[in-house]
Amino acid sequence: MNDSLVTAEILEPYAQALMSLAQGNDLVDPLSDDAAGLLELLKESPDLGQFLSSPIVGIPQKKAVLRQALTDQVHPYMMNFLLLLVDRRRISFIEGICRKYQSLVRELKKTVLAEVTSAVPLSESQQDAVRAQVLSLTGAQQVELELSQNPDLIGGVVIRVGSQVIDASLSGQLRRIGLKLSVIS
Repeated sequence: MNDSLVTAEILEPYAQALMSLAQGNDLVDPLSDDAAGLLELLKESPDLGQFLSSPIVGIPQKKAVLRQALTDQVHPYMMNFLLLLVDRRRISFIEGICRKYQSLVRELKKTVLAEVTSAVPLSESQQDAVRAQVLSLTGAQQVELELSQNPDLIGGVVIRVGSQVIDASLSGQLRRIGLKLSVIS
């Protein structure tokens, strides 16, 4: 099954249903926080994702693990949503559903996601400068940063907003200089 089909037929309807639930109960932000927490948990514990995705593990066992691990961590509506996904055998798509839900929240709040890769961790003032730059480029009301490090950049940052990429890294500048020199010779 290709990614666009998965998105259209599985991720989108479940993320939309979660958004409808959140908006109807004034829980958009708390459920967004829960989604972010779930994504972080799945990133930190790949075994949990494998367990939940396994067709060998039964529904009662998956529900028991979710209840044990998340009861005090997520809103009861999110817990019920997760249990519903287990019942419908869609829990293996939880990562995609959470990402799609966060995308819907950003749309709702007129926020853009900027994926920022830097050689070293950015200070708060550097993050603020990146936010200001992205705001001026996109005209959005808010900017959400997704930060990552890549020492191969040597210095500077690479900012990705949607399909637009701003490469202000030292390695990018060296690559561009190399291309110009190869054209000259």
